[in-house]
Amino acid sequence: MATLLRSRMTDWTVAVPVLAVLVLLATWGRDLPGPIIAVVAVLLGGAVLAAVHHAEVVAHRVGEPYGSLVLAVAVTVIEVALIVTLMISGPEKTQSLARDTVFAAVMITCNGILGLSLLLGALRRRVAVFNPEGTGGALATVITLATLSLVIPTFTTARPGPEFSPAQLTFAAVASLALYGLFVLVQTGRHRDYFLPVDSQGRVIDAEEHAKPPTTRAALISLGLLLVALIAVVGDAKTVSPTIEAGVAAANLPHAFVGVIIALLVLLPETLAAARAARRDRVQISLNLALGSAMASIGLTIPAIAIASIWLDGPLLLGLGGTQLALLALTAVTAVLTVVPGRANVLQGGVHLVLLAAFVFLAASP
Repeated sequence: MATLLRSRMTDWTVAVPVLAVLVLLATWGRDLPGPIIAVVAVLLGGAVLAAVHHAEVVAHRVGEPYGSLVLAVAVTVIEVALIVTLMISGPEKTQSLARDTVFAAVMITCNGILGLSLLLGALRRRVAVFNPEGTGGALATVITLATLSLVIPTFTTARPGPEFSPAQLTFAAVASLALYGLFVLVQTGRHRDYFLPVDSQGRVIDAEEHAKPPTTRAALISLGLLLVALIAVVGDAKTVSPTIEAGVAAANLPHAFVGVIIALLVLLPETLAAARAARRDRVQISLNLALGSAMASIGLTIPAIAIASIWLDGPLLLGLGGTQLALLALTAVTAVLTVVPGRANVLQGGVHLVLLAAFVFLAASP
C-alpha cells in the first residue's frame, strides 16, 4: 500500500494539483512579488493539464455522455463559486461580472471549443461527423437559456437599465435550472444514444476501442483529483488576476476584458479535453463538452446569483449591449447552420473560430 501511494505521489498528475492547492492556500489574499506570481502561473498550467488527464480517466470509466457531463458541471460549479465570491467581496466593481463571465463562457464554448473541435475532426477525416439530434437539442437549450438570461433583461421595463426585477430574476433562475435539469435527464436517460460518438456512417460508438477502462477505485481517485485540480485552476486564476488587471489597465483595455481572460483560463481544461477527443475522431464528445459547458454556465450561474443577490448591494446588470447582442445572434444562426446537417468541414470550424476572434477583439476594443 505504501509503495502504491509513493508511486502515485510521484505521478505529476497527482503531485501538481496538490501542490497547486497548497500554494493557493499559502498565497490567498496576499500581495505577491513577481517571482511568486510566475510560480503560481506555472502551477496553474500544470493543474489545467492534470484536470484534463483525470477527466479523461473518469470519462473512460463511466462512458459517454456521463464523462463529458462530469467535467462540464465540475468546472461550472467552481466557476459559479468564484463569481459569487468576487461579487460579494467587491460589489461596486462587479455589477456586470456575472453577465460578462457567462457571455464570455458562451462565446468561448460555442465558438472556440466547438470551432476547434470541428476543425480538428475535419482535418483528421475531411468531414467531422456527429449526431445532429443530440447536438441540436443541446444547442436549442443553450440559445434559449442565453436569450432568457442575457437578452431579455435588455428590453424589460420593470427596472431602469439592463436588469431584472426580483420577480423576473426569480423566474429566469427557476426556468434556467429547470431547463438544465431536463436536458441532463434527456442526455443521461431516455435519449442517451443521441450524445454518443458516431462513425462516418452514423453508427453509434458506445465503447472505447483500445484501452481497457480503469477500475472503479482508480476512477474515484481521479474524480477527487479532478476536483482538486479544478479548484487549483480557478483559485490560482484569481490569485494571478491582480497581475492580469494591472496588465489590462496598462494596455488601456476595458476592465471587463479581465473577465474574458479569466474565462479563457478556467475553460482551458475543457478546451484541451475537447481537442483530444476530436483528434481521436470522437467529435460528439467534443460537442458535448462545448455545449454542455455553455448550458451549465448559464443554468447554474443564474440561479446562484439570484440567491446571492439577496445579500448583494447595488444593481445586478444582466442585459447585453448592442455589440454583444449582435455577436450572440450571429453565433446562434451560424451554430444552427453548422449543427443541422450532422456533418461539418474545416470551413464551419474556421467560421466559429473567426467569431471567437471577433468577440475577443471587440471585448478589447469595444
